[in-house]
Amino acid sequence: MEPNIFQAHRLVLARHRRALNKAQLAKSAGLTPQMISAYEQDKKAPPSETLDRLALALDFPVAFFYAGSSDLLPRDAASFRSLARMKVSQANAALAAGSICMELNHWFEERFDLPAAALPDLDPGYIDAEGAAAHVRAAWGIGDAPITNVLHLLESHGVRVFALPTDHREVDAFSFWDEQENTPYILLGVHKTPERAIFDLAHELGHLVMHRDHAAPRGRDEEKQADQFASTLLMPRGDVHAASPRFPSLATLVTLKHRWKVSTAALNYRLHDLGLTSDWHYRSLCIEISRMGRDRELNSLPREQSQMLAKVFALLRAEGISRADIAEALHLYPADLDAVLNGLVLGSVDGDGVRTSGVRPNLRVVPSDQAGPAGIRGDG
Repeated sequence: MEPNIFQAHRLVLARHRRALNKAQLAKSAGLTPQMISAYEQDKKAPPSETLDRLALALDFPVAFFYAGSSDLLPRDAASFRSLARMKVSQANAALAAGSICMELNHWFEERFDLPAAALPDLDPGYIDAEGAAAHVRAAWGIGDAPITNVLHLLESHGVRVFALPTDHREVDAFSFWDEQENTPYILLGVHKTPERAIFDLAHELGHLVMHRDHAAPRGRDEEKQADQFASTLLMPRGDVHAASPRFPSLATLVTLKHRWKVSTAALNYRLHDLGLTSDWHYRSLCIEISRMGRDRELNSLPREQSQMLAKVFALLRAEGISRADIAEALHLYPADLDAVLNGLVLGSVDGDGVRTSGVRPNLRVVPSDQAGPAGIRGDG
């Protein structure tokens, strides 16, 4: 049962989600910054009419500010690659989206049996990125084979992947652990090419595996480690040596990239890193690749979709539970629900909101090997 008491931290969460400072919110709601501070510090609760104005200015239902969940995700829970160039409001907005994703996942877990985290437990301070990637491949039984679908692989091992809202394009992706529930999360920027999004998934997995016990913000060395982890995970040394010719042309890279689901730039770098191309050949290919533009890929890959979310929504739809029902349960408007699902599922939860049975849907997600998508079974 939701408390009928104003929750000050929910006002902070809503303000952060909209990337507003106190002065901006005060102006929009016709209040003073001092009043906003008093409400957020829980020195007093806003009167009903004032809360209506705040809810309108923030585009959240009034009920959102009475819910007891969605604690603020602390700044040191996640690391952003471009933190030095990022405004505080941008980082706070992304973290607020992460808090909403946690609440959505908790709502799912109350109804469905989802995979528990099954990430290798490396010793704190483990910095051999290539060794860490090989350890993950061994633990997950992948060997040296190319990964068929990175998103499915992560989901089958308990990583919760949601979309980073498109109003946070300055954030590539970020990851964090819900330490209380022992659940890893990745928020993925889906505005990027499919190839770069896949690499971002592998990069963030590197942080989850190697840097769980490191304090954030993390430095340049840890970002390099995560990049090396991603490169090794996606393009294992043995398979690259076996399948790649020496001194390939750009056309060859464009064909080969489909084997490992990476960009031509990432493949070019990996080949050079493994000594399969000379410095001159690597730089020549870099020039050719740069002419295509950073946000364009020749013969681009299809975008990976979340199978877990698709199956969850299919079962909810069969039970007559609509997108609006889920948003209402989370005290959100549907647009905020859509924002963290955008690009990961082809369809939304449509329906008339009328349940087709009185039985609560029971979803069981059974991890499978990496050669196929996460096995998902609905019971009941």
